[in-house]
Amino acid sequence: MPTPLPRTLASPGRRRFLAGLGSLSLAIGLGLRPADVGANLAPERLRRSMQALYGQKGLASLDAWFALLERLRPADLSTRLREVNDFFNRRIRWLDDIAIWGQEDYWATPLETLGRGQGDCEDFSIAKYITLKELGVPGDELRMIYVKARIGRSSITQAHMVLGYYESPAADPLVLDNLQPSITRGSLRDDLDPLFSFNSSGLWAGGSTQSRADPVARLSRWRRAINRMQEQGFI
Repeated sequence: MPTPLPRTLASPGRRRFLAGLGSLSLAIGLGLRPADVGANLAPERLRRSMQALYGQKGLASLDAWFALLERLRPADLSTRLREVNDFFNRRIRWLDDIAIWGQEDYWATPLETLGRGQGDCEDFSIAKYITLKELGVPGDELRMIYVKARIGRSSITQAHMVLGYYESPAADPLVLDNLQPSITRGSLRDDLDPLFSFNSSGLWAGGSTQSRADPVARLSRWRRAINRMQEQGFI
């Protein structure tokens, strides 16, 4: 079998992935200030919230999350990305929102995801995003990326969300995904077609967004999730 040609910065895969993400379309202020990362976590309030919502089983999951934070604070960036990705991929069982919450599109907080031990792709991405911010990764280097994901070798696609880590705003992001255990560059994920991305500071949208992937509708769900995080003790 011939050896595949290596990807380069000018490769079609990289151009396709970055073009799908577009440019900054909207500057937003959705709490979670980068300067305050790790400064506003309220562990005892989180424990009270978890106890009230999910009891001792939920508290055990929360304590495992606290232990992860403590263990990874001195770690290098690569280790933090890998361990956080693995933690949620191993601990959380994928189910869709109808099965978990009885509604079509509910964006859970990390506490809700840990408490249930279940989540869909948005819940995985949000939990990883918040965890990495608590570990000191600047929010401007993280974006949740809404994509169309192709299933296997077929042409069938489904809506999906992953978390991207960007060394710079125009970088080819590292993709943290619950469908694929290893962290890879976006340009190597030929199964993903990006539609838009966002974080707590802004929204990046390309020209291929469709009505079912309306960024503004998604941001309203993000705002509601942030409001619940504030109530529960995350920020």
